[in-house]
Order: sequence, then C-alpha cells, then structure tokens
Amino acid sequence: MTHLEEVVRDLERHSAEGGWDAPPRLYALVGTAELRAEEPDLADQLGLPADVDTIAALEQPPLPGDKAIEDVLAAIAWPDGVMGCALVVERIVLPPDAEDELPETEAEMVSYASGHPARDDVRVVVGVLRDGTRHAAMRSRKHDTDDEVLSGPDLVPALADALAATLEPDIDPDETN
Repeated sequence: MTHLEEVVRDLERHSAEGGWDAPPRLYALVGTAELRAEEPDLADQLGLPADVDTIAALEQPPLPGDKAIEDVLAAIAWPDGVMGCALVVERIVLPPDAEDELPETEAEMVSYASGHPARDDVRVVVGVLRDGTRHAAMRSRKHDTDDEVLSGPDLVPALADALAATLEPDIDPDETN
C-alpha cells in the first residue's frame, strides 16, 4: 500500500466517524520530513514521529458553500511545498434510468435527486500527488460499513483530474511570449 492510499483510507475513516451530511473538506498533503524541518512545532502538535517519513494531511479552511466544487477547485493553486491534495465530498447518486427524468434547472435537479426513492448518498475521498499518483475511496450511506468501502486509483477520474489541476504550476502568460 502506498503512502497516498494510507492517507485516503485514514481520511475516509475519519470522515465516517464524523457522520454524514458534512460539508466538503480540502486537505494539503505534505511530506512529514519536510513538515518537521519547516514547521517543527506544528509537527509536534500533530504528533508526527521524527523517525517516520510519510504524508500528513493538513485540513484547509472551509470551502465556500455557494459555488460548485469544480469552480472552487479551478481557483486553487498550491505552493511548491505541497506534494498533493485530497478532497472529501458527499454526492447524491441516482440509478441510470432516473437520469432520463432530470429537470432542467439546478434547483429542480437538487430537489428531484434529494427526494428520489432510489437515491443513494456517497462520500468520496480523492487524493492526488504531484507525481501523478491517485487514489480514491467511496462509502455508500446504504452500505455504511468499513468492509464495504470501495477503493482504487480510478474511482472518480474527473474529480481526480480537477484536483491534479490545482497542483500544476501557474504559468504567467508574459513568460510564454
């Protein structure tokens, strides 16, 4: 198991302990050795052992609740010291046949999906690293047990792509001319 898989699984378990209906949470992923070197007091506060080199997930301030998560992620750029990031988000999932009846407006869609008898809520944890490593975990409210959590690198590729884009270097248009 890679360090990223461990972090994603830990974030999923931590989120499960907090229960459902939580807002999205964003984490900066940093190497513990670098964190200990740059911020020893913070490393001590987090209880990071000095002899272990792994990844620490540092929760970021709450995300704005009035924007789509994709729009929020599009405005984020991480500094070089951040080796990756992770996102915990809950979504409503409908069976394929229900999607044929989706209303036009976003407000109507939310109401329709929220009240649909075949809906399921899922919590997704997606983590990405600058080196391209990805991992995700997904828990269903209908199957809310640790042994039924799905896990793998390609569970939510679009969300992993959006997170990976936050790690790309910001290119100044004046530097390309």
